[in-house]
Amino acid sequence: MPLRVEVKQSRRVSEMTIAHYDRMAEAYWEGTRDHDVNQNYTALLDAIENDPPYSILDLGCGPGRDLRHFRSLGHDAVGLDGSKEFMAMARSYSGCEVLHQDFLAMALPESRFDGVFANASLFHVPSRELPRVLLDYLPCFRSSCATRGRRGGSCKARKTTGRLQ
Repeated sequence: MPLRVEVKQSRRVSEMTIAHYDRMAEAYWEGTRDHDVNQNYTALLDAIENDPPYSILDLGCGPGRDLRHFRSLGHDAVGLDGSKEFMAMARSYSGCEVLHQDFLAMALPESRFDGVFANASLFHVPSRELPRVLLDYLPCFRSSCATRGRRGGSCKARKTTGRLQ
């Protein structure tokens, strides 16, 4: 399949996913508001090697549950979501900055974040796009795992997930 067709298909899938979340935002919030993801919070915070408070990007922040949690711990949490409904809900609920961006076309500030939290969100990225998307957000790290990784150093986040290499 030609690359242009694949890119168009990926964008179409992304648009359909975002439209679904815009339509179902309230129902999604009601269904996930009380989910216990403490082990995921702990895994991220334990993997960050800088001193707190941390600057955390919540990739696919949804209605803002996780943003609010990180903010309550004193961290600078910034959300990112493609859904306009989620973006508004997350800003209102968490009081945090929320970026309205599609995972397939992110424009992130360089060296801004200590960690990225992506709880149940990256599965929305088409598998053929995932390596590019992951590489696109690596420069946003402050003391970048990407930099240490390119020089052969260690990165706790890479060891924890076993996926980013």
